Amino acid sequence: MATALFRLHHRPLQILSNPIPTPAFLPRNHRFQPPKPNVRGKGPSFSGLVAVPFALTESSDSPKSVEPDSQSLLLELAESFDLPSDYFSKLPNDLRLDLNDAAFDLSNGPVIDQCGQELGDLLLNLSRSWELADTSTSKTLVSKLSSLESSLTDKAKSALGKRLQAAGQRFQSMGQYGQGELQRIAKAMISTGKQFAATQVSDTSPEQPKKEARMFKFGELQVAITSDKAKIGAGIGFVFGILSWQLAQGVQSIPESSLQYANDNALLLAKSLRGALLALMYSSAVLSTFASIGLLLLARQLDSEEK
Repeated sequence: MATALFRLHHRPLQILSNPIPTPAFLPRNHRFQPPKPNVRGKGPSFSGLVAVPFALTESSDSPKSVEPDSQSLLLELAESFDLPSDYFSKLPNDLRLDLNDAAFDLSNGPVIDQCGQELGDLLLNLSRSWELADTSTSKTLVSKLSSLESSLTDKAKSALGKRLQAAGQRFQSMGQYGQGELQRIAKAMISTGKQFAATQVSDTSPEQPKKEARMFKFGELQVAITSDKAKIGAGIGFVFGILSWQLAQGVQSIPESSLQYANDNALLLAKSLRGALLALMYSSAVLSTFASIGLLLLARQLDSEEK
C-alpha cells in the first residue's frame, strides 16, 4: 500500500520531465503556464515566451543609384549624333518635316536672352543645320556643348534643358527608322534635358525681364523689327506707291488711237496688256499705301512699348 502511494506521488514528476504537447483545445479563460524547470536540471526549461522583434532595415552602407553627371550626358548626346554624313539628307519627307519642327523647338523664342550669346548662337546654328539636313555640322555643334557646360549659368542650363526636351520629343515622334538612330538621339536629348531643366534658378536680384524683340523671319533671313526700321519701311512703301500711281496714270493717259497695230489680233493683245499693266500698277499703289499705314501704326506701338 505504501509502495503504491509512493508511485502515485512521484508520477507527476515523470510526466513533467517529458515535453508537454500543446493542447488542441483550451477553455476560454484558461491561461497556459509553462512548466517550471526540473529541480535536478533535467528536461527542458521554459522561463516564459519571449517575442523577438525582427525587422529589415536598410543599411546606410547599401549602394544607392548614382545619377550620371551632366558632362557624361552631353558626351552621350554627342555620340548619338555620330551618324553618316548623309543621314539627315536621306530621311523621308515626313521625317524631314519632323526634323524641321525639332529645329524650331530648339531655337524658338528669345534663345540668346535665355541661354546667353555663345550658347544661343550655337543653338541657332544647330537648328539651321537640321533645317538644311547637314549631319556633319550637327555632330560638330553638339560636341561643343560639353565644353560650354562649365561656363553656363543656372538660368542657361534650365533653358537649355527645356529646349532639349522639346526637341527630343520631336525626335521621339519620328518612330523607329533605320537602326534606331533617331530613338537613341531622342533618348539622349530627353535624359540630358531633364537633368538640365531640373537646375534650380536662384533669383537673387529682382531684375526686370527683358522685352522680347520682334523678329521677322523669311527663310534664313531674320530681321529684328524696331520702331526706326518700321518708319523707314513705311517711307519706302509710300514712295513706291506714289511711283506706281504715277506710272499707272502715265499709261492711262496714252490714247489708243495714237498707236498703230498691224492687225486686229495685235490690237486685242495690246489692249489686254494695257489693262493688265494698269491693274498691276493701281493695285501696287493701293497695297503700298496700306503697308505704309500698317508700318506707321507698328512703329507707334513699338515706341509706346519702349516707354
